[in-house]
Amino acid sequence: MSRVCQITGKRPRSGNNVSHAHNKTKRKFYPNLFKKRFYLPEEDKWVTLKVSSTALRTINKNGIDAVLKKARQNGNVLV
Repeated sequence: MSRVCQITGKRPRSGNNVSHAHNKTKRKFYPNLFKKRFYLPEEDKWVTLKVSSTALRTINKNGIDAVLKKARQNGNVLV
């Protein structure tokens, strides 16, 4: 399973670990993902999405219907 948010499309980013001696080695910054179930009343079913914490805040603010509609237009959601 990939570490990609199904709503926002956030994915791991690369960067550097920087030591005290300023030596740099590659590392990854992972998005803060949660596996969450949502109920869709117009479709009368539950869907499980892997969403970031930012996407959860957006869903709480705008509602799952509006967020899924916008994500489907952007091509992020597989459901």
